[in-house]
Amino acid sequence: MEKILLLLLLLAPPVALPAADAKKPAPTLRAGAAAVDVTPKQFPLNMPGGFTANLATNAHDPLHSRALVLDDGKTTLAMVVVDNLGLASETTADAKALAAKRTGIPADRMLISSTHTHSGPSSNSRESDKNGFAYRQLLVEGIAESIVRAHAALRPAAVGASAHPLPDEVFNRRWYLKPGRMPLNPYGKLDTVKMNPGTSPDVLERPAGPTDPDITVLSVQDPKRKQIALFANYSLHYVGGGPRGLMTADYFGEFARLMPSRLPGDGRLVAMMSNGTSGDINNIPFLVNRPPREPFEQIRLVAAKAADTAWLAQRKIEKHDASARLGMVQREIVLKYRRPTAEQVVSAKKVIAIKDPAEKEKLPRLAENYARNIINAAERKEDTITVILQAIRIGDFAVCGIPFETFVEIGLELKQRSPFPRTMVIGLANARHGYLPTPEHHLLGGYETWLGTNVVQEDTSVILVRNLLEMLGELAKAN
Repeated sequence: MEKILLLLLLLAPPVALPAADAKKPAPTLRAGAAAVDVTPKQFPLNMPGGFTANLATNAHDPLHSRALVLDDGKTTLAMVVVDNLGLASETTADAKALAAKRTGIPADRMLISSTHTHSGPSSNSRESDKNGFAYRQLLVEGIAESIVRAHAALRPAAVGASAHPLPDEVFNRRWYLKPGRMPLNPYGKLDTVKMNPGTSPDVLERPAGPTDPDITVLSVQDPKRKQIALFANYSLHYVGGGPRGLMTADYFGEFARLMPSRLPGDGRLVAMMSNGTSGDINNIPFLVNRPPREPFEQIRLVAAKAADTAWLAQRKIEKHDASARLGMVQREIVLKYRRPTAEQVVSAKKVIAIKDPAEKEKLPRLAENYARNIINAAERKEDTITVILQAIRIGDFAVCGIPFETFVEIGLELKQRSPFPRTMVIGLANARHGYLPTPEHHLLGGYETWLGTNVVQEDTSVILVRNLLEMLGELAKAN
């Protein structure tokens, strides 16, 4: 009998055993964050956030480069927020190259954005400007170092995203005025809408566009639910309100300082506030006379409310995902530079030729500034400019990066049409190429559409939205 049983066992077909890797463990996300002080050490320094010279003699509070690095085992990417008016494309390229050399993260897997504080130094000064050039070197090194430190701090993590509204600090700054109240623009023409027209009900009729009230957050925690990082986004221009001559990180820096008191952590939480689509949004409550503020008070008020709102958004996250897959797509888009008409050039040269102070007084405000912009645009040798667009996937959350001061309508459209449940849109990402109005706003005129503040073809927003939606679709389909 034993021989028969042995023979049956030998003749029986082999039983298929499950492969050792048939059930692979879900990939584990890792994250690291770091903040590096990039406050200037040599003064005076020019602060380029205005039409008149504004030399800084000191810094009221520190400026930082804050970095978040994520790694899912297949893709590693970095998202950086720098306290600066708008980083020059050459500066971001140099910082990315340096960080890539030190970490191995490809440069096209790095998004470096500016907060747009108007009280910050230039990012691309020439060697003839000794202090400014020294700062450029410090800035490039600081941005790269923030990525290096965040990469070195990688540890197991989980991510979640949400949003909560803070509507009472965002206001559309482009307004239709009552009949007869529109002043001449720098070209001696009448626009249909005006930027920052004051707060008088005798002048104002209605705003020319919407706002985006949401503060969107990407929350990053370790396995013990301790906060590693909080990457926030709000479609609000800088707040300002400090005295001339002092640099400040504005509400972006104060927000970052406050958030560790709002969220539990181990003392290493890095919070950062990126600038959203705020090209036509600011912090002026039109039709309302706000009480006077002491220097920097409004910055503190907005930052505290933003920190509270970010906390509320973070509490909405039901679950943080430790197996979120990452993806990133970058495209280089070639755009045409705007060119002035022959008539505009003739008019601009006439303005520049005026020498009599009495005659200059008769010119519209900023006429000389924009006359020079017209002539510079006419003499520009290049016909096109290449800009960088980026789209990022972090699980079921998406991020878009646009290198312009982007109108809020563009951000709202991307959020609405994105294939992802929640999307963050970051302006001033990887460079600053001026304002980005929609074609509809170009028809209305106003500061943000004037040649000089806007330098690219008038249908640029349509081109960029189409490309970003394609990029988001590509990421959504990826496994």
